[in-house]
Amino acid sequence: MRLDGFGLFVDDMAKMIRFYKDVLGFEIKEEGNTSNVYLVKDGTLFLLYGRNDFEKMTNRRYEYIKGLNGHFEMALYIDTFEEVDEAYKKAVENGATSVLEPELEPWGQRTCYIADPEGNLIEMRKEDALYVKLQSNRSD
Repeated sequence: MRLDGFGLFVDDMAKMIRFYKDVLGFEIKEEGNTSNVYLVKDGTLFLLYGRNDFEKMTNRRYEYIKGLNGHFEMALYIDTFEEVDEAYKKAVENGATSVLEPELEPWGQRTCYIADPEGNLIEMRKEDALYVKLQSNRSD
C-alpha cells in the first residue's frame, strides 16, 4: 500500500479551484466535471470533491466544520525565508485568511499559517539548513 494523494470535501468548488490553482500554484491534472477535480502539487495528487456529490454517492450525511478547521494542516515547503514572507503576503492579498504571520521559530524555521476560503489550515515554511546542521552536530 502506498499513499496516492489526499483531498478535501468542498462546498464552493469554483472558489476552491481558483484558490489552489491561482494563489498556491497547484496544477489541474484532470477536471472531469464540477463534482471532483484532480490537482497536483510537486508530484502529489490533491483532490477537491464536492460535499453534496460525495454524500449522494455514499448515501450518508456528514458534518463539516465552519470557520477554521483545526483537524489537520497542509504544509508547503518554500525555498527561502524571503519567499515565505512573499508567499504569505500574496496568499492573504488573494483571499487567504491570515492565521499566523511569518515568524522565525526558536528551532530556526521561518513559518506562517493561512487558511483557504473554507477554513483549512496551510503552513508555509522554510527551515534554516545551517541551524538544523548545527543542532544535529550537537547531538552527535
